[in-house]
Amino acid sequence: MKHLFSLALLFAICNFSVAQEKPADPLAHTFSIVARDARTGEMAVAVQSHWFAVGTSVAWGEAGVGVIATQSFINKSFGPRGLTLLKQGKSPEDAVKALLATDEGREFRQLAILDTHGRTAVHTGKSCIKDAGDSHGENFSVQANMMLNNKVVPAMVKAWNESETMPLAERMVYVLKAAQNAGGDIRGKQSAALLVVPGKASEEPWNDRLVDLRVDDHTNPIAELERLLKVHRAYEHMNKGDLYVEKLQMDKAMTEYNAAMEMFPDNLEMQYWTAITLANDGKTDDALPMLKKIYAEDTNWRELTKRLPAAGLLTVSKSDLLRLLE
Repeated sequence: MKHLFSLALLFAICNFSVAQEKPADPLAHTFSIVARDARTGEMAVAVQSHWFAVGTSVAWGEAGVGVIATQSFINKSFGPRGLTLLKQGKSPEDAVKALLATDEGREFRQLAILDTHGRTAVHTGKSCIKDAGDSHGENFSVQANMMLNNKVVPAMVKAWNESETMPLAERMVYVLKAAQNAGGDIRGKQSAALLVVPGKASEEPWNDRLVDLRVDDHTNPIAELERLLKVHRAYEHMNKGDLYVEKLQMDKAMTEYNAAMEMFPDNLEMQYWTAITLANDGKTDDALPMLKKIYAEDTNWRELTKRLPAAGLLTVSKSDLLRLLE
């Protein structure tokens, strides 16, 4: 009798339209957005959930192909299989139909696909836990399930529409923040992720993830994701600075290094390599006070300075090296 009651309760909660067993797949009741920047062609997927390491399961993307969010009772295969279908020339709508056609748990799934043309398709199964819904249009799709209320999806759409001037990565985080402020996951917060890929693939696929950030377990994952994105932007300046150093364009290198330090003035790594670049450019007197401050906080940086000449990364005279080590 108890077993029969449990079955009846399951049917009532899930509101089955067809007889269907609940999948044994992991849950990621969550909210997400897949989107494309019409100006740059970049595509992105961003997600937040009260579930550990949500980015490892929900977010999928490939440069020159598209981005996918698979959630609710996650069918992970929808990620790689969906990207394969897009590469075969399928539209997002046809890809969604093909994936669901072979999935007996389709009514428990939530799936969104976007391609390089900004076309979108989304599915919210009838058995997704309320409040569940989606909204999509050209260049974006937002979807959510197990939300506190029915205000989350409209808040995401509004945030997307009013943030057109933002870079795509920052825009995605803005949408996540709007969803959380509107109520978010009924269970709370735990993890978040952001993936951005180019609209066109390069001949260097290892460089075709423009942003790839995950917050696997945090009391405020969206705020932490936003912080990591800022760190990512700072290190973009550092990387550009390094490239200018290789080309011996020291003025441009210092512009990039200074931009990074302005974003994170307390970061010793950024301060250190800026000082070393100054020394290599013959500006030892400018490098000295910076290095003195760095050594005072952590003497290991002084030891690193000793090792740089052998690697060809510090090209100063012996007398200047002694000054830099004081």
